[in-house]
Parts: sequence; C-alpha cells; structure tokens
Amino acid sequence: MQPSRDLSRLIEIMAALRDPQSGCPWDLEQDFSSIRHYTIEEAYEVADAIERGDYDHLREELGDLILQPVYHAQIAAEQGLFEIGDVIYAITEKLIRRHPHVFGDLDASDPEAAKMRWEAIKAEERARKAERRGERPASLLDDVPAGLPALARAEKLAKRAATVGFDWPDAASVTAKVHEEITEVEAAAEIDDPSALHAEIGDLLFAVSNLARHHGIDPEAALRDANRKFARRFAYVEQRCREDGVEPADAGLARLDGYWNEIRAADKAK
Repeated sequence: MQPSRDLSRLIEIMAALRDPQSGCPWDLEQDFSSIRHYTIEEAYEVADAIERGDYDHLREELGDLILQPVYHAQIAAEQGLFEIGDVIYAITEKLIRRHPHVFGDLDASDPEAAKMRWEAIKAEERARKAERRGERPASLLDDVPAGLPALARAEKLAKRAATVGFDWPDAASVTAKVHEEITEVEAAAEIDDPSALHAEIGDLLFAVSNLARHHGIDPEAALRDANRKFARRFAYVEQRCREDGVEPADAGLARLDGYWNEIRAADKAK
C-alpha cells in the first residue's frame, strides 16, 4: 500500500484497517460513539491552525479531519447503512440545490443575498421533512446541533432566530441587556440562591454571546483567544516565581498580581 493524492486510496486504507482478518485491532474495536470525540477534536485542531496562521500544520490537520467521515462511512458500510459514495452524493446534491444562483437561473448579486437564499431553502427543506413525517411544523431552531459547545450554540441559536426579525435592534441594546443580566446575577448571589444564580449566569453568558454577534465577533473564537492569552500570561507569572525562588502557591496574591501586571503591560506596549 502506497500513499496517494487520490481520495480513493484513503478509502482503501480505511477498509484495510477495518478488515476483520488482517486489520488493526484498535481500529476494529471502534464504533460511531467511540470515535465521535475525535471528529470534534480534529475540527478544533483545524480551527487552531487557521487562527495561528500555521498552514503547514493546517494541511496536516485537514488530512486528519478528512479521515473522520471516511472512518464513519466505513463503519456504516459494514453495518449496511450507507457508503462513502452516498455521503459524497448527498453533499454534492445539497450544494447544487442550495445554490440556484450558481447552478440554476436565480440571481444573487451579493454575499448577503446568497446567504438569505441558502437560509430560505433550508427552511423549505425543514418544512417538507416535517410534513413527510407527519410531525409538527419544524422549528427554525430544530437543526441547530445540541452537541455544539454551549457558547457556539448560543450564538447560532440567536443568529437563526434573527433571520425572522427576533433580535435586538443594535449592539447598544444588547449591551444594555448584558448590564441587566449582571444586575440579576448580583441579586441572585445576594439572596444566596444557587439555582437562580445558575440560571442568571446562563442568561448573562447568552447575552454576551449576542453582544459578540452584534459586533461581528465569533464568541467561541474570542474565548479561545482569551484562554490562550490567560495561559501564556500565567506561564509568565510561574516563570517569575521561579526566578524569584518562590512557589506560586506561597507567593501571595499581591506578588502574583504584580507579575501579572508586568506581562499585561508588556502586551499593551507591543
């Protein structure tokens, strides 16, 4: 078996890894559930490479990500559910159907018009699926995946609702809502009601995700960047502790804050 630029070789390799007689014991043990977290992790690795501008790493991570649908499709084929060809057919059919301004006669003069057409077609599809199944009319939010990270799902839920006008009129209105939610968090904390505090902090986080959306900021990406910045700055604090011969746990908050302010000031000076 030799590497190749052809997708069919990856499919062949995956089939070989899952061969009951000669395959890899670890790969043979896997099922949809056991590898689903790898699918999510690989998507995050791709996002991380993009955010860092590391395009050599991006090439590698995209390969790891492409492996995931091939792996899932191989398991599905073994169970008689579907094959990788069915997956590729479904996405190509969907792309053609949802781009009538490219593959049909409709016109979309700008990106916003194209996006609106895409969302309108998705809404029509949801309604037809519900009608075929004899279900209640599909909710606009039904297909927002529950498995998304909570912050990303909050942003997607609100963005979807905004397509029918259910939204704050501007960023200033969302800022006011954030301040309102902070007040409610403080009130719940004051009466020492854990259940209410849980709910109010959730409302606050939801409002913050909408504030990011109104400013054109991806809240999930912004929080990842903030996490990365915190980790880098805290590593500096630990380094300064080592230089001064003190354990972080013994340094005291005032000294730790002093180190933190050093790296914070250095960042702002850049």
